[in-house]
Amino acid sequence: MEPIHKEVGFEQERLYVLPDYMTKELAEAELTRSLFISDIGYFPNAKYHFRERLEGSDAHIFIYCSEGAGTVELFGDRTIHVTSQYLVVIPAGTPHRYEASSSDPWSIYWFHLQGEHAAELIELYELAAGALQLPVSGFAKFVEWFDHIYEMLANKTYSLPTHVHVSQTMRYLLSSIGISLVTSTPNKKGERYLEAAIRYMTDHLADSIKLPELAAHTGVSKQHLIHIFNQKTGVPPVEYFLRMKMQQAGQLLDLTDLSIKEISNTIGISDPYYFSRLFKKIMGYSPTEYRNIPKG
Repeated sequence: MEPIHKEVGFEQERLYVLPDYMTKELAEAELTRSLFISDIGYFPNAKYHFRERLEGSDAHIFIYCSEGAGTVELFGDRTIHVTSQYLVVIPAGTPHRYEASSSDPWSIYWFHLQGEHAAELIELYELAAGALQLPVSGFAKFVEWFDHIYEMLANKTYSLPTHVHVSQTMRYLLSSIGISLVTSTPNKKGERYLEAAIRYMTDHLADSIKLPELAAHTGVSKQHLIHIFNQKTGVPPVEYFLRMKMQQAGQLLDLTDLSIKEISNTIGISDPYYFSRLFKKIMGYSPTEYRNIPKG
């Protein structure tokens, strides 16, 4: 007997699909083209729910399971088993199939995102890493903002100001999800390593710190420390330390009458000419130019 498959049509479902001409308009509009929703919906107790896209989708697909279970298969990569309070993101262009469990069908909130910033936010917060469990606070915020976005789109489908608002709200939602995942229990160890390293840097701004020294103090390998900094700050530890030094130098330029050489020595750089070159590279101005910029 062939399995029963059903793409849409669930009791009390909510569903909104952007008309093609609106998709084109939003993809061209200055304030929406980098991030906009093309489809959004909620399927409760979605028995027999099934979807297959052998060529992938032109949008990034977000599926959040609030109850029940299901499976997401990324062809040529992996199969992800999804249960309650787990989020799965399928990047655009990824061939895939997903379906509800036959014995315990899922209830899912879902939406499709387009625009280059969608991909960048997914990468920044590692949202396509697999099934991601949202903490309770993350779930409540997700549903609250999902409902707000859905109502805005359903009631004012053809309003560009509405779509601009939805785009900004979606940025907030994705960043909130990302932050909630970063601060959840499985990620707290990485946060502790990062905080320990930054505290050590702060206490040694007047010194020259080498990566092995910083890693030894933090209690991780050099490679893992570089990974943590790249993941959570976007730059490696040495670059982060130099930025901290230049930030401190900027404050001394603004708040004191110390000479360039004195400031250079204060942050542990003995050569004032090297300090000036480094300051301009990072801050965009020479120390003298920076000091003469009106602040406040």
